[in-house]
Amino acid sequence: MATLREVVVVDAVRSPIGKSGWKGMEKGGQLCQASAQDLMANTIRGLLERVSSRSLKFNEAEIENVIIGCLSQIGEQGLNIARIASLLAGIPQEASGCTVNQYCNSGLKAINIAAHEIMVGEGDIMICGGVEIMSHYGMISDLQVAMKANYPVRLSPRLSETGMTVTQGVCAEMISADQRHTREDLERFGMWSMQKAVEAERKGWYVDHIVPFEFTWEGATRKVEKDEVLRTKAIEDSEAYLQSLMALPTPFKEHGLVSPGSSSQIVDGAAAVMLMSGTKAEELGLEPLCRIKTSAVAGGAPVPMLLAPIPAVKKALQRAGKTIDQMDIIEPNEAFASPLLQFADELGYGRFDPRVNPTGGAIALGHPIGASGALYFGEMVHHLKRTGGKVGLQMLCGGGGVGIATVVEAV
Repeated sequence: MATLREVVVVDAVRSPIGKSGWKGMEKGGQLCQASAQDLMANTIRGLLERVSSRSLKFNEAEIENVIIGCLSQIGEQGLNIARIASLLAGIPQEASGCTVNQYCNSGLKAINIAAHEIMVGEGDIMICGGVEIMSHYGMISDLQVAMKANYPVRLSPRLSETGMTVTQGVCAEMISADQRHTREDLERFGMWSMQKAVEAERKGWYVDHIVPFEFTWEGATRKVEKDEVLRTKAIEDSEAYLQSLMALPTPFKEHGLVSPGSSSQIVDGAAAVMLMSGTKAEELGLEPLCRIKTSAVAGGAPVPMLLAPIPAVKKALQRAGKTIDQMDIIEPNEAFASPLLQFADELGYGRFDPRVNPTGGAIALGHPIGASGALYFGEMVHHLKRTGGKVGLQMLCGGGGVGIATVVEAV
């Protein structure tokens, strides 16, 4: 059997994050009138320019494939947005494009697919990432749009047996009830995420890899450079902030535990990552952020659907020959606080372990579904390099009970 090639992460960038306009565009944030195609293309372009500035030998014509995660592949997010964004970003037309949907796993799945292609020799340079303008297309928009357009949608009469009709918020409530979480357990975790994110922004950790985005809407040009979702009160008056979280409604269950304060924010955003073979990066004189060691996917119970990262992590760690204690960063996607508390309990690390999402997570920054895997992968690998860490682990849950995990290590 041929030896698999080394895959390294050359760079990772993201767009600023915008509040979603899903409750009405007039209430939307800084990206709600932007095009997902332009946002993804701008993020890729920013990535290419950063790499070009580090190596005069870098040639965009050597890019083999552009692989992008996106959940709602309709409207401007349809038409194979990976290919469209690639062309809009100015990548030579000889590069291919592929759009991936694995629910919330999509952005990391795009990275793993690109890594696998390099490992087996199907190219030396890949662009991967993800995008989601949730102001335009929320979850299950593809089904809703088809039904509204009166297309001949033929859902299986047994669809409910798959568990796919149960919402994630309801599943989060089920996990908390089963694990006997308290409301304060969840809200304190949500506050902790926000505190870390506010600190990360203040230290300049985000601006280091945010690609500003400029677009025109109704004759006005808008330039977006910073996230607009962070709440400094989490640090400035933490007790008052906690009490405000405790007073929030629980929309998924009457007198429930899961509130917006312990749930991921609905946002707009994009992220892009460049992978190379180790030999190509060396040839171009590019110092990598890290290498991709192993990855894994797993299925779990469709209800409560949020726990499949647990078996995925176990497989990825076993393949890497590592243990959870050896991880310098543990980066679980914060869809909701309740599954993250169970991840910690079952995988054997502390619920408030400082290795967990050290620059904040989706409860603070948000969860632009197709982009999140790539966005938080970027946060992880930059922080691993920043702190001199050796090994990092990322994991995400997804709709229908799918999970994904990837282990990276310092070069």
